[in-house]
Amino acid sequence: MYLRQIIDRKKNNSHNFSTGILVFEDGTSFSGNGIGYEGNAVGEVCFNTSITGYQEIITDPSYSDQIINFTFPHVGNVGTNPEDNEADKAWVKGVIFNSNVTEPSNYRSIKKLDQWLKKRKIVGIVGLDTRVITNYIRDKGAPKGTIQFSRKGEHGLKQLLNKSKSWNGLLGLDLAKKVSCKNIYHWSSLKSWDKKKGYKKNKKNKYKVVAIDYGIKKNILRCFSDINCGVTVVPADYSAEKIIKLGPDGVFLSNGPGDPAATGKYAIPIIKKLIINKIPIFGICLGHQLLSLALGAKTKKMPLGHRGANHPVKDLSTSKVEITSQNHGFEVDPKSIPSSVKITHKSLFDGCVEGIEVKEKKVFSVQYHPEANPGPQDSKYLFDKFLKNIITAKKSGKKKRY
Repeated sequence: MYLRQIIDRKKNNSHNFSTGILVFEDGTSFSGNGIGYEGNAVGEVCFNTSITGYQEIITDPSYSDQIINFTFPHVGNVGTNPEDNEADKAWVKGVIFNSNVTEPSNYRSIKKLDQWLKKRKIVGIVGLDTRVITNYIRDKGAPKGTIQFSRKGEHGLKQLLNKSKSWNGLLGLDLAKKVSCKNIYHWSSLKSWDKKKGYKKNKKNKYKVVAIDYGIKKNILRCFSDINCGVTVVPADYSAEKIIKLGPDGVFLSNGPGDPAATGKYAIPIIKKLIINKIPIFGICLGHQLLSLALGAKTKKMPLGHRGANHPVKDLSTSKVEITSQNHGFEVDPKSIPSSVKITHKSLFDGCVEGIEVKEKKVFSVQYHPEANPGPQDSKYLFDKFLKNIITAKKSGKKKRY
């Protein structure tokens, strides 16, 4: 009711000229000032609680077909730069900010956020109470909405409402093929960013990893370079036979957007064949969900999802708590996990499954993002664990399977 009262007051205020608007599928709307790309886009509206890293969040392919409502009030104040992009293209549909974007104040800034958004055709709105929108999302559970920026302030509410209603949403939607690379490529071997040296190239590619790209982030690739792994990235539907011919020491299942059950129609058979061939496997986010499906578990849509950089996760084997970065709207159903699969991590927010493992097969995965370093490096040990599995497999002679 309080939301309707706010909206009704805005409707009755004839002098309230707004160039930006957000219209939800139930007719609820919020008005503000448009920034970025002039146009409109429909998507699932979610909120992210991170206080830093907005450029990395917006360029994360996992946000494909979503509109992000940032809860932190000051977004855009450090500008943008070409080094912090997690992908070459941004797949997010829109962004919502509380305060107007100020002049950038950071030595690394190259371009203002407004111009950066415009170049990537991302619609944005500022001047909204993002706390109220977050409460709305919390109550409604991942609603569909349409965001629009019109310099003339001309918003066809009926058309925008119909657009929100007619969009099918993320359930049952495979987006991995949309964001995945189209052709196989070799990662440039750049390591994690260093304040003094920037991105330094690793020349010790001792181990060979094949990364299946469901929407992979560049910082994941850099983390593999940190542990002396050369990475070959392949499309989401690249066959298991072709992957095995590449002779990998290990296979990585990347993060990505959409419904894992839909992506699983072609991904699960591939992963199953890799497991049968006793190849060490490590999965993150969507990769975690797909590995779980391949091992016999099921996934389900979450009411809200987890999106932020302050999520506590408990490692059940050590009882240590990691502060993690997360971005997912689906989860593995704990009741569906086979007895042969061990649950290794759990969320301390809601108890959902955050990690699994089949030790004998040297396969494991986590729901969160260890490459994001919000702890700052609470979860980087997972890359070392993957490397240990690779080294153990090589020593035991399993490399001969090729």
